[in-house]
Amino acid sequence: MAEAELPRPASARTHLYGGQAVVEGVMMRGAGFWAIAVRKPDASIHIESHEIDSIVLRVPILGKPFLRGIIVLGQSLAIGMRALMISANQSLDEEERLTPRQVILSVVLALALFVGIFIIGPATLFAWFENRTGSAGILTLVGEGLFRVALFVAYLFLIGRTKDIHRVFEYHGAEHKTIAAYEHGEELDTEAIDRYPKEHVRCGTNFLIIVMIITIFVFTLFGTPALLWRILSRVIAIPIIAAISYEALRLGAKHPGSLGMRILMTPGIWLQKITTQQPDASQIEVAVTSFRELLRREAEATAVDR
Repeated sequence: MAEAELPRPASARTHLYGGQAVVEGVMMRGAGFWAIAVRKPDASIHIESHEIDSIVLRVPILGKPFLRGIIVLGQSLAIGMRALMISANQSLDEEERLTPRQVILSVVLALALFVGIFIIGPATLFAWFENRTGSAGILTLVGEGLFRVALFVAYLFLIGRTKDIHRVFEYHGAEHKTIAAYEHGEELDTEAIDRYPKEHVRCGTNFLIIVMIITIFVFTLFGTPALLWRILSRVIAIPIIAAISYEALRLGAKHPGSLGMRILMTPGIWLQKITTQQPDASQIEVAVTSFRELLRREAEATAVDR
């Protein structure tokens, strides 16, 4: 399959598996478990897996459309933070390892910078532009939204040119290829997996670009008030935007062959040309190891339930 193509609709082996590239490794996530595999400095692979304690099982209403997007986002951040901590420590020599406090502070700082740069920054800039030019209204809001998207794409392009992030993007490609091969009924061997595209319709990059696009429409509802309220409205709207974006992403995953969904997902697929890179065989091996561990845990749980 050519890498430029969108993934074909999956065969009967359709599962909404997901994952995340981490430092020298891949985290794979299913409905009830997540697993991580990390290449250690001695070239061996560290493997571990954990059960997901989902609040949705205890409070089923939180699994309803639009509510579930907020829950999944929070849960994904928590699991992702833990996976990053594991990968950072396992991929480093013992004397260089990070403490949980250092990892948490790094993630919190990264989230704060994301909100500041991509949400508050453009709002402040275009509020200043309004005051200087006397213009306001829908064109200003659209301009703010388009500027935010352009800023986000430029940021990804620049960080992707650094050596460390480029390797993370290679593991990202390995994660996508492995999941796509499994969803299409392939055996999990390197040669079969490598035939699949490094882009995937359920990628978190798709989610982020959908978020950026939906912000244009949602922020329009708040109009162009004074700067303080404008900033507060942008921050308050983040959960709403996340919920809508999650539902759009799920819809696209369920109907990848439809024209409307292909159009909706195309910007994210294009952006993955930056956020995913071609992995080598050793990186695919790590992704497969993580995925096999996840499948093992799921099989054990199914056997116990029987």
